[in-house]
Amino acid sequence: MSLGTNFHIMEQLTLTTPALLFSAVSLILLAYTNRFLAYAAVVRGLHATFKENPNKILLGQIKNLRKRLRLTQTMQVLGISSLLLCVICMFLIYVHFSALAEITFGIALILLILSLALSVREIQISVRALDLQLSDME
Repeated sequence: MSLGTNFHIMEQLTLTTPALLFSAVSLILLAYTNRFLAYAAVVRGLHATFKENPNKILLGQIKNLRKRLRLTQTMQVLGISSLLLCVICMFLIYVHFSALAEITFGIALILLILSLALSVREIQISVRALDLQLSDME
């Protein structure tokens, strides 16, 4: 067989293929949840501090955290949706709806990619916020 003909051979999607994503997506969701809980604690602390002594710096930090919380929420929804579609994909494979299973698995992968891309964006925003926080010490 030549290299050119190898591109036309596709492996059949089996139950184990979407199942492989379970552990990865579960770990990602755990990390997202931990991040969300950490932000929630910071927001509560900033809220209490702002109530005692309102100022523009705290307000800016609160706005930044709100944006990061929304990103984290979207990351979680995309990750959970990806996991859900993997389960649906496994069911479709089980009932021998191969074409629909492949489409469902593809969508699950796209959702996971979007979730991870948002995670990178959220990390960039977090680092920028920490750089601003540290800049007044230099």
